[in-house]
Amino acid sequence: MSNAAPAAARPTDRTTASTAPTGVTLLLLLGGLTAVGPLSLDMYLPAFPAMTRDLGADQAGIQLSLTTYLIGLAFGQLVTGPLSDRWGRRLPVLVGLVAYTVLTLACAAAPNAPLLAVARFAQGMAGGMGVVVARAVVRDLYAGRAAAKYFSRLILVFGVAPVAAPGAGSLVLRFGSWRAVFLVLAVIGAMLAVAAALRLPETLPAERRSTGGLRGTVRTMRSLLADRVYLGYALTQGFAFAGLFAYISGSSFVFQDVFGVSMVVYSVIFGVNALALVALGQANARLLDRFSPRRLLVTMLVVGLVAAAGVLTGALAGSLVVTAVPLFVFVGSIGMVMPNSTALALDAHARHAGTAAALMGGIQSVVGALAAPLVGLGGEGSALPMAVVLAGGSLLSLTAVLTMTRRRA
Repeated sequence: MSNAAPAAARPTDRTTASTAPTGVTLLLLLGGLTAVGPLSLDMYLPAFPAMTRDLGADQAGIQLSLTTYLIGLAFGQLVTGPLSDRWGRRLPVLVGLVAYTVLTLACAAAPNAPLLAVARFAQGMAGGMGVVVARAVVRDLYAGRAAAKYFSRLILVFGVAPVAAPGAGSLVLRFGSWRAVFLVLAVIGAMLAVAAALRLPETLPAERRSTGGLRGTVRTMRSLLADRVYLGYALTQGFAFAGLFAYISGSSFVFQDVFGVSMVVYSVIFGVNALALVALGQANARLLDRFSPRRLLVTMLVVGLVAAAGVLTGALAGSLVVTAVPLFVFVGSIGMVMPNSTALALDAHARHAGTAAALMGGIQSVVGALAAPLVGLGGEGSALPMAVVLAGGSLLSLTAVLTMTRRRA
């Protein structure tokens, strides 16, 4: 049986292209909802060294706020996905964005690292509500190659977040403390809430909504976990994200403390790497006209693993250049891994797109959340812990797609 996904969903499985409420406005809004995650993760990275001093915490204590955010993100998606299948897409998004704004203000007021970690967990739960619905909306409208192309276009929008976030965080830090960064995030959350209230369409008609309640949700999740192909693609994305998150959580310490670059230079490096992710995401949309999503996914996982081995070599050698160059390649490869793995995982689950997107996002967030403490517990003063976790995630991701996602004839 072919591994390529169909080019479009059956008419009974989705809103047809002619009636779908698509366009630049929807693309920007869905990109903004998806960008809440990277914005909340990346914007305060330049402040990590200052936060350790201000809150009297060590590196691992500050990185814990990244981990708790991701765990909250997982819970938020797992709760919201099934609810969006039952109540529609708009209501969960609006509730989530309002809660995100309020909880981000709580993060700004946190007096110590443990309370910051707790507030970040709650903030992640609220932020996850928008992330999972954005994926479900895309699956409501598209499938197969068309869905993979749309997810690639979303990378162009939400990819601006990691490009701009560290630089924006550095700019905010010139005029205020790390708390001001969270105040800016709260303003962004409020703006998204207003935009969603005015412009987000309802893409799940009442006749297609789930009516099974909690028992039906549990039944659906069991069937998803029993689907070897779905689970394989979800784990592929999760392990790839673990490698990316090792970079996100460890790079500020590696570049600023280990290699001695300035906060501004670190922000430039981070932004250039994010630009590589965006560029590969757009290349993916064009390459899908010639190659299947699965072929592109496997190819880029191999490229990512080779690049991860290069990062490990640079860390062992203690070389900034040998570490930074393959890291650029690795981060870029994620721009093709994420849209293809997402489209392939959701392709056979149009009728429960919210739950399928939620479980996939939950797996991604939980696996990614394990990366930060592993990087932090590896000790300070070396790039090796980050490189080891990054390489391990790359290897596990490639293994998952090769062993679990081939459909039996």
